Amino acid sequence: MATTFDDVPKHPTVTSSERLVITASSLGVVFEWYDFYLYGLLTAIIASQFLTGLNPTTAYIMALLVFAAGFIVRPFGALVFGRIGDLVGRRYTFIVTLSVMGVSTFLVGCLPTYKTAGVAAPAMLVGLRMLQGLALGGEYGGAASYVAEHAPSNKRGLYTSWIQITATAGLAMALLIVITVRSPITGVGEDAFKAWGWRIPYLLSGLFLVVGLWLRFKLHESPVFQKMKAEGTGSKAPLTEAFGQWVNLRVVIIAFFGAIAGQAVIFYACQLYVMTFLEKMLKIDGLTSNMLLAAALILASPFYLVFGALSACGTPETKWPQPTRNPR
Repeated sequence: MATTFDDVPKHPTVTSSERLVITASSLGVVFEWYDFYLYGLLTAIIASQFLTGLNPTTAYIMALLVFAAGFIVRPFGALVFGRIGDLVGRRYTFIVTLSVMGVSTFLVGCLPTYKTAGVAAPAMLVGLRMLQGLALGGEYGGAASYVAEHAPSNKRGLYTSWIQITATAGLAMALLIVITVRSPITGVGEDAFKAWGWRIPYLLSGLFLVVGLWLRFKLHESPVFQKMKAEGTGSKAPLTEAFGQWVNLRVVIIAFFGAIAGQAVIFYACQLYVMTFLEKMLKIDGLTSNMLLAAALILASPFYLVFGALSACGTPETKWPQPTRNPR
C-alpha cells in the first residue's frame, strides 16, 4: 500500500486512539493467524479425516501440500487487497479480509470428511485454504501500514512490533486452545479429539470473527490516508511503480531475497515443522508436543516488542523512503 508518514507528529506517550488502533489491528491479525495456523497444528488429523483414500505417508504429504496452497496465494492476496486498501481505505479492507478468513475457517470445521463426501471433501478443503491465504496476504501488510500511519516517527518500530508479534501470538493461541480441547480434563480426550474434537477450534473462529469485527468497526481511517485521499497524492499505479521501474524493483528484490525469504524459512521451520519433528521423528505424543511449543512461543514473544522499540533508537529523524514515480 502506498503511504507517507512525514506528517505524523511525535509525542512521548501512547494516546487512547492509538491504543485502540494497535489493539484492534493486532487482535484482528492474531485471529487471522490463529485460523491460518490451525491447519499446521492439525495436519496429521486433517490427513486422516480428508485423505483416507491414500496410504498414511502419501496422505500426510498431500495434507502438507494443501497447507502449502494457502502460502501460494498469499502474494496475490497482498496485491489484490493492497490495491483495494489504496482505493477505498484500510478500514474497509480490514473488515473484508477478517470476514473472509473467519468464515473460511468456520466452514472448515463444518466440512464433511472423505468417508462422507469422497473426493469432494479434500477439494472443498483446498478451496477454503486458498481463501484463507488470500485473506492473510491482504491482512498482514495492511495492518502494518495502518498502524504505521498512526505512529509518530519515534514510536513507529514499537507500534508496528505489535503486528509482528501477532504471528507468534496467533500460533500460541491456537496451541493453547488445541491443548485445552484435547486434554482429558475437558472430557474430550485424545481419541475423541482425533475423531471429531478437532472441529471445535475451527468452530471457535466464529466467535473470534464477531469480536474482531466489533473492534474493527470502531476504527477510523488513518489521518495519513485521509490526507493523501484529500490531496490526491496517492499512487495511481502502485504495481507499475513498484515492479515496473528498476530503481524500485531493486529494493523489492533485495528485501525479498536478502531478508524476507530466509526469515520465513526459519520462522516456519521453527514454529511449525518442529511439531512434525517432535511427533513423527521423536515419537512424542501430540499433547506434549503442543505444550512444549506453546511454552517456547510464550517465552519468545516479548522480544518482538523489545527489538521493535530498539529499532528507533539513534535514528528518530529518519524518514520513511518513498517510491520513485514517473512524472504525470
